[in-house]
Amino acid sequence: MQYKSIKGFNGASQFGILLVFTGLGMVLTGLVQLAIGSMMVPQGTPFSKMNEAIINAMKNPANVNLTRWMQVLGTCCMMFIPAFLFSLICNGKKMFWLGFNKNLSLYQVLLGFLIIFTSNILAGPFEDLVKSITAHFPSFDQLAHNMEARYNEQVTIISNLKNWPEFLLAIFIMAFFPALFEEMFFRGALQNLLVRWWKMPILAIFVTALLFSLIHASVYLFLSRLLLGFVLGYLFYETKNLWVNTIAHFLNNLLALAQLFAMSRKHQPVDPSAIDPKVEWWLALIALFSLIFLFKLLHRYSVRNRMKIYTKEQRLYADAQIFSSIS
Repeated sequence: MQYKSIKGFNGASQFGILLVFTGLGMVLTGLVQLAIGSMMVPQGTPFSKMNEAIINAMKNPANVNLTRWMQVLGTCCMMFIPAFLFSLICNGKKMFWLGFNKNLSLYQVLLGFLIIFTSNILAGPFEDLVKSITAHFPSFDQLAHNMEARYNEQVTIISNLKNWPEFLLAIFIMAFFPALFEEMFFRGALQNLLVRWWKMPILAIFVTALLFSLIHASVYLFLSRLLLGFVLGYLFYETKNLWVNTIAHFLNNLLALAQLFAMSRKHQPVDPSAIDPKVEWWLALIALFSLIFLFKLLHRYSVRNRMKIYTKEQRLYADAQIFSSIS
């Protein structure tokens, strides 16, 4: 039986709608970032030099708050708005179809955080593995090094938090909202669609994780983020609740943000690469077995909530069919 959304769109149609909104989101992101960036540069800057001028202006500590808002609003335009509009068109006003529901427990949230924390340990050695491979291709390795340097420079700029009010604000604009927006797009919209459409959950989770890693534009951390994306995808598949994913993702971001804030408070150079754990392979192997155990526990504590969510899905589908036949 061909999968259709609550509004009657098949899988291919939904994918096309999501692609269109994603493209429009990218355009909107560019416009928003240009508008905010233009506030940082001197008036009369030629449009041809605007991009370079904005990049240079972002390095100015006086523009750090504008830079932070540029980042979070860009993520909102690129991920939140496309995911929201996609779900609105294909499924109606209920955010339930993006994975937002009240069927979650404290155990699921706690296990979700432990799973993400453990997956970070497991992902540790993969950065060194990628670096050892790219070292055999000097030109590509230089490109990867430059990409990583630019990323770390941007993170350093927005993470230089000088006081507690800045840190408290950063909790929302640098930790919570990015986690929420990314989970809505990748797990709530894209993975949800692919799982229902293809009926091959592992493939759908892997493809979503692949895109999740690619959009972060890092060669050295590609495999690490691919693993993290897969773990987040499987976490959502087990719980069918996007709040579990969002909270776990947020706590992971918050932990990194707190480490960077601690560096700032100690007047140490803010170094994003210093917060990544240096993990030996034997410890990563322990983390792998721990991850399997944690997912088994999660499955056990999620069965009842999954059944409630499934029951509500079937009721909503049935109500939609009855309404359609009457009209």
